[in-house]
Amino acid sequence: MTTEELIEKLDLIQKLKCETSTLEIKSAEQGCPKHLYDTLSSFSNQDEGGIIIFGVDEKQNYKEVGVYDPQDIQKKINEQCLQMEPIVRPLLTVAEKDNKFFVSAEIPGADIVDRPVFYQGRGRVKGSYTRIGDSDEPMTEYEVYSYEAYRKKYQDDVRCVARATFASLKQELLTEYVELLKKGKPHLSAMKDNEIYELMSIKRNGEITLSAVMNFSPYPQAYFPQLCIIATVVPGNEIGVIGELGERFTDNQRIEGNISEMLDGAIHFVNRNMRTKTIINPDTGKREDRTDYPIPAIREAILNALVHRDYSVHTEGMPIQLIMFSDRIEIRNPGGVYGRIKINQLGKVQPDTRNPVLASELEVMRITENRYSGIPTIRRTMQEYNLRQPEFSDERGSFIVKLYKHEIAEKNEALGMFDGNDLVLFCKTPRTRKEICEYLGLSSVTYAIQTHVLPLVEKGVIKMSIPDKPKSPKQLFYSK
Repeated sequence: MTTEELIEKLDLIQKLKCETSTLEIKSAEQGCPKHLYDTLSSFSNQDEGGIIIFGVDEKQNYKEVGVYDPQDIQKKINEQCLQMEPIVRPLLTVAEKDNKFFVSAEIPGADIVDRPVFYQGRGRVKGSYTRIGDSDEPMTEYEVYSYEAYRKKYQDDVRCVARATFASLKQELLTEYVELLKKGKPHLSAMKDNEIYELMSIKRNGEITLSAVMNFSPYPQAYFPQLCIIATVVPGNEIGVIGELGERFTDNQRIEGNISEMLDGAIHFVNRNMRTKTIINPDTGKREDRTDYPIPAIREAILNALVHRDYSVHTEGMPIQLIMFSDRIEIRNPGGVYGRIKINQLGKVQPDTRNPVLASELEVMRITENRYSGIPTIRRTMQEYNLRQPEFSDERGSFIVKLYKHEIAEKNEALGMFDGNDLVLFCKTPRTRKEICEYLGLSSVTYAIQTHVLPLVEKGVIKMSIPDKPKSPKQLFYSK
C-alpha cells in the first residue's frame, strides 16, 4: 500500500465509520495494542487477508487520533507477528495527515496448507481465529481439524469401524459390487475376493471401513446414529414460524439406511411434500405435469451432501439437514468446501475429493457418475424450469445448497401487481384453505392464510364459516 492509498483508506473509514471483514481499526494513540494475535490469525486464515489501520479511535466515532510513535509501533507489530505460527509477514505503511501519523499493516492470506495460522502462546486449537463480519471469532475444533485433514490428506471415509464385522454387511450388495468392479479389469478378475476387499478398502488390516458400512451395511445407523438425514417441512419461509394449528413442522422424518437408501428416501420425502402442477408446454402445446423443483436437481443436491459430507469423528454426531420452506429447499451437510476450490468455482473447476473411496464405490454401483457433473446438472435443470439459479454457501464448516421455486403470485406481489380484490372475488364461493393456497399459487397453506386471507378477515372483507373455531379443519372462507 502506498502512502496515498493509506490516506484514501483513512478517508473511506470516515465515510463508512465501520470495520469490515478485511478491515480492522486500532487507536494506538497511547501505545501499540498488546493483543493483535486474534486479528493476525483471522486475517491470515482467509484468502483475501486483511488490513489493520492504526491511529483511528472507533470509540470516539472513528476520530483520527494518530499513533503514538510510527517507528516504535512498527517494531511492536513485527514482534507480535513473529509470535504467530507460521510467522506472519506484514506489509507496513506510514502516512502523515494533518500533522498526525498513521500506520497500516497489510496481512496476507496464508496458503491453505499453512492454515490455521495461530498464536503460539495459546496453541493451535485455542490460538486460531476466523473472521466473521467485523469480528475475530475463535475457530471451532472442527475448523482447525479440517485444515489439518486437507494438509495431511486424511481419509476419514476409510477409517476402521471397530464394531462392524464382514458378516454384518449385505453380502448380495458386496457380490454385486465386486462383479461390477471386475468387468473389463482382467487383473482384478484374477484376484480372490478377500484380496479385492483389502485392495479396495472394504477392509483395512482385516477391519471393516466406514465407507463399506455406509454403502453395504443394512443399517449403518447402528454404528453411527447421526449419519442420517433429518428432513422437515416448515410452515413458512424461516425456522420458528408456527402454523395455524400451532405446528412447528408440517412433516418431519428421520431418513436412515445406507447411502443409496437415504438418497431414495430423501427424494421420496421431497416428492411427498411438493406440488405437481399441470402446464401447457409452449413448444409442443401438450399438457405436462411439473413439480415445484426439478427432481434431477433435488437428487444431485442430496447425493452431493451424502458423498461429500465430512465423515470424521468431529462430525459423526451431525446429520444432514433437508429443510423445505414455503419458498425454497435447503440442504445442509457437515463439512464445508473441501480443499482449494472456492464457492464461485463450483461446477467449473475439478475439485479435491474429500471421500474418494466412498465416491468410487458409488460410481461402480452406478449411483453417481463421479464426473463432477452434479452442480452443473443442478444449474441446468433449474434453468430449464425457469427457476432462480441455486445458491451455494460455506458457513463455518457447513455446506449449504438453496433451491428456490418460482411462484407467480409471489412474483406479482413483489412487483405490486397482486390485487386482494381478486381473492375476494374468488371467495364469492366459499373456499377451503387448500383451494385458496392453490389459487394463489403457493405451496404453504399456512403462509397463504396468514399472509393473504387473515388481513382481509380482520377488515371484515372475508368471513369465516366457523368464526368461533378459526383453526377448524372444516373452516371455509367466503365473501359477500
